[in-house]
Amino acid sequence: MTFVSTLEPESVWRHFDQILTIPRGSKEEAAIRQHVIELAARNGLQHAGDDAGNIVVRKPATAGREGAPVIILQSHLDMVNEKNSDVDHDFSTDPIEPKRDGDYVTAQGTTLGSDNGIGVAAMLALMGADDVAHGPLELLFTVDEETGLTGASNLDGGLLTGRRLLNLDSEEEGALYVGCAGGADSTLTLPLDMGPVPAQAAALDIALHGLKGGHSGIDIILQRGNAVQLLARMLYAVARQVPLQLGGIQGGNKHNAIPREASASVIVAEPQLPQVRNLFAAEFEAVSTEFAHAEPHMGFEATDAAVPQAFWTAEASVQALRLLIGLPHGV
Repeated sequence: MTFVSTLEPESVWRHFDQILTIPRGSKEEAAIRQHVIELAARNGLQHAGDDAGNIVVRKPATAGREGAPVIILQSHLDMVNEKNSDVDHDFSTDPIEPKRDGDYVTAQGTTLGSDNGIGVAAMLALMGADDVAHGPLELLFTVDEETGLTGASNLDGGLLTGRRLLNLDSEEEGALYVGCAGGADSTLTLPLDMGPVPAQAAALDIALHGLKGGHSGIDIILQRGNAVQLLARMLYAVARQVPLQLGGIQGGNKHNAIPREASASVIVAEPQLPQVRNLFAAEFEAVSTEFAHAEPHMGFEATDAAVPQAFWTAEASVQALRLLIGLPHGV
């Protein structure tokens, strides 16, 4: 157990502390499902599940509330498994390591999983609570919310009898949401022509890091930087002044997480290497100044690298960068 168990209300945070030790990435919720089932049995509560993996735990009304309408409380069991590239963490086996950040609980270089672990913890605490007056409850734990809401979409309605549902997956205390925006996936295909490396070529590995990232729904209004787009913007600005070729660009791990790191491999003519370094430094200065309010820890590196056998052509490189810059990001 960690310091999290000492926070108030203790009954909720104790469960959240235990949740931090249980693997629960999207589509890998078996361990956390079993944890819920065992707690239900320990508290003498009935449970049922459906083919999608969702679970409902039923808690009878307290004395005098038997005639109240059934209320459904719902949270999702899965979390987004995201970490910084320099963090050695296996989400399938390693517990999340929490840390204090002022009045907040965060994690050591990984996602914390409070979305929606804190909702799950509140429902687990309610399972064992004997000091809360309530009508009949159906505690609904859904799966695979983060990668497409597939648990909720495939919920067997026969699991539930209640007609009123409270979803415990929001961010503001004292606020109730009656609707929300949706999301969509797009698949884009771009042919990338490969070409030989020109004579007298030099290679650089460049990386943008230290951005905050965040949830694509919750944090999108905070004007944080998208590492992939910012790196593409820097590359494109340099490519307009000095011919360069890309060997690849990487960044972002989850479709619903703002990318906080991105890297690329670049080749240029060796005589132009000092100029290219200066251009990248100038572009990073411009980007970091623009985002200083939201991304005070943004960093950039350009390191020498071995020259490979083939890279994208200069035309294909520019086309890919234009696409990345043109993709929408923001509210």
